[in-house]
Formats: sequence, structure tokens, C-alpha cells
Amino acid sequence: MVYFSELSENELFSIVIGLANWEKHPLELDHALSYYDDIRETCDKLDQLHFHADSQYEMHKIYGKKVFHYSRNKQTTWYIIYDIDIETHTIYIQHITTNHITEK
Repeated sequence: MVYFSELSENELFSIVIGLANWEKHPLELDHALSYYDDIRETCDKLDQLHFHADSQYEMHKIYGKKVFHYSRNKQTTWYIIYDIDIETHTIYIQHITTNHITEK
């Protein structure tokens, strides 16, 4: 089972708004929604993973102990930061951010 924090839900919604209003190259709303759907689908499958990578960046560790790297294209990697309850195999997504924002 995968659950989203209020922050992560807001971040997903913000992705659509940000892509549709991107100054450099705004996306059509359908394309932005497809982008959202792809990230959401990836998040929803995290409980099916056999390996869960530890968060490495300090800014990620604030939000969760685990991270999944979703490479959307050559320039953008999304970091889905979460905690996991091993006993129930439940994922709690806490934060979603990109390599463009992450400080190493």
C-alpha cells in the first residue's frame, strides 16, 4: 500500500501547474497531465520494489529514509522520498523533488 503526505500530494499538483506555465518551454495541459500520471503511477508501484535505496542527500533525509530515482528524461530526475513500514510493506511518500532543486 502506498500513501501520500499532504506535502507530496501538493507537490504532484504543483508539477502540473509548473510544467504548464514553464517560461522556457510550457507544456500543453494534456502533456503536463500525462507527466503527472507517469510520476503518480511510479509512486503507486513503490510497494512492489524488492530493494529500497537509502536517502543520501541531507535535504532528502529530512523527509524520509528511502528514495526512488525516477528519470523522466536526460535532464530531469525526480526524487520520490519516503519511509517504509517493513512489517506491513506500507510506503509513506513524504516529498517529491527534482535534481534541479536538490542540493548535494
